[in-house]
Amino acid sequence: MKKRYEVNLTEHAQDDLEHIYYYIAAGNFVLQLEKKIYSLNTFSERHPLIPENEFFGTDYRHLVYKKYRIIYRVIGDAVFILRIIHGARMLMN
Repeated sequence: MKKRYEVNLTEHAQDDLEHIYYYIAAGNFVLQLEKKIYSLNTFSERHPLIPENEFFGTDYRHLVYKKYRIIYRVIGDAVFILRIIHGARMLMN
């Protein structure tokens, strides 16, 4: 039986989604991005740790969808979506 995780978007992540929606004006793209986000409710640790962890001392992971990185953290039975940023950007703490 697959372990299920609760997926939560932080306020920053919600703002990021809204900015992406208005920036590229593509509702379908945002829907696909959200589908990827909520796929983290199973096997959320399957995606790699982010390179920035060595600078921040964190254990964040990322899921890459097209040109965007979904930065998240797994805590117990929950996944917290921290940011959704363009792949060319580094995560700023």
